[in-house]
Amino acid sequence: MSNHCYNEPSQGDPRQEAPLLLTITGPTACGKTALATELAYQLQGEIISADSRQVFRGMDIGTGKDLADYHIHGVDIPYHLIDIHDAGYEYNVYQFQNDFIAAFESILRRHRQPILCGGTGLYIESVVRGYQLADAPVDPDYRRSLEPYSDDELIARLASLVKLHNHTDTENRERLVRALEIQEYALRHPDRHVTMPPMRHIIIGVSFPREKVVERIGIRLRQRLDEGMVDEVQRLLDQGVPAERLLRYGLEYKHITRYLLLQCTYQQMFDNLYTDIRRFSKRQMTWFRRMERNGVDIHWIDGQKTLQEKVDEVLLWCQREKK
Repeated sequence: MSNHCYNEPSQGDPRQEAPLLLTITGPTACGKTALATELAYQLQGEIISADSRQVFRGMDIGTGKDLADYHIHGVDIPYHLIDIHDAGYEYNVYQFQNDFIAAFESILRRHRQPILCGGTGLYIESVVRGYQLADAPVDPDYRRSLEPYSDDELIARLASLVKLHNHTDTENRERLVRALEIQEYALRHPDRHVTMPPMRHIIIGVSFPREKVVERIGIRLRQRLDEGMVDEVQRLLDQGVPAERLLRYGLEYKHITRYLLLQCTYQQMFDNLYTDIRRFSKRQMTWFRRMERNGVDIHWIDGQKTLQEKVDEVLLWCQREKK
């Protein structure tokens, strides 16, 4: 079997003119990073992270960066979009798209295989479906014009402008107003969109039976707490990251911050966090299933197979893409 996916254009076949992006995704605790790094080793590739929180420095254990996984067989696997901003920075999908394009094109210039890896469905979908987003400046006058309207009215207005890919945009007033601001700006400035470069896609999803997912979540949560996840959140607070910002990062950072602010006991923190991570993994799967309904092909592989079996299955898909 060939040891790299096809990225060179082939004569007479327009389908092969675009480079290939290999994407490894799936819900939390499914072993994405280990699979992606092994594939990167075998395919002479580099990894682009599609995780909305791994961009932040100092947020290591709670985001599951697992940086040790990037050193395999005595080789350091290059990675991108990890540790690129300080915690507390306002990062969004528009910035991700720009950062992704820069990383993708730099990897291709080195004649390496780009591998997108992560579980943030919005980020992955923004690449594979080529969302055209605009970087809208804050407009105080426009924001004041929205003040008389209810949330429901603003949601209806947003839905009239764009299909609601990201329902987190409607979860609170601040996000809703910002989403409207972006869409209205995009309508006025159609020349200021991000445009994805041409590419072909192989999207691999790693799945487990639901009961196995729950078991893996519990094991990993206990492991991360033992590794010092509470101390990590305390360091962020000590470094001046506002508690309100950590609460907005959700999951580990939300519940551990509440515990450190003495708003709950350790056991309450653990129980609530365990529940929320399980719910989060279900929402991830809901997102991926919706992507499939919207025409995105995701090739699901059994996470219970050995690592080499999973690698072989992905390489088979690469071989099929060549034909």
